[in-house]
Amino acid sequence: METKNIENIIEAILFAKGEPVSLKNIANTLEKSEQDVKEIIENLIYKYEEEKKGIKIIKIDNSYQMCTNPDYFDYIKKLYNIIPKKALSQALLETLAIIAYKQPITKAQIEYIRGVSSEHAVNNLIKYELVEEKGRLDAPGKPILFGTTDNFLKHFGFSSLDNMPTITNEDDIKKQIENEIFNLK
Repeated sequence: METKNIENIIEAILFAKGEPVSLKNIANTLEKSEQDVKEIIENLIYKYEEEKKGIKIIKIDNSYQMCTNPDYFDYIKKLYNIIPKKALSQALLETLAIIAYKQPITKAQIEYIRGVSSEHAVNNLIKYELVEEKGRLDAPGKPILFGTTDNFLKHFGFSSLDNMPTITNEDDIKKQIENEIFNLK
């Protein structure tokens, strides 16, 4: 099979799925090695960026997804009259930062770090699909463990949690998440 044809098939798969597709699934579908398919996808990503295409392929953990290029969001917004999402409050940012860097984490652990109740913040982050339940802690009461979602990665432009800025001091988590991830001043 010709490389150009494989590129076209990969584009069709990613477009049709509309959500992340694992490298393994794409490779199995094409009956090619994961390394060969990864190189072709990385080449497509580079090509889309170089040509400033209206679409792009993003990597999320070991999966890929086709999405619109954020450079053209203003035009999409205008076409669909999209109302911008409400900015995350300080409490939500704080809670999200703690979850992102300490996951999996219980609500009690979040509240201990923040020093205040986090019920409302965690519930809103779940509603915004930035946080989800990741299981239960093997402890009395079996408290729920929370962690970030793939939407968190997509929303903040990370291909995996490993790409988040490194925190050397736990007190800097809030400041780091605001300055580097959320681009706030």
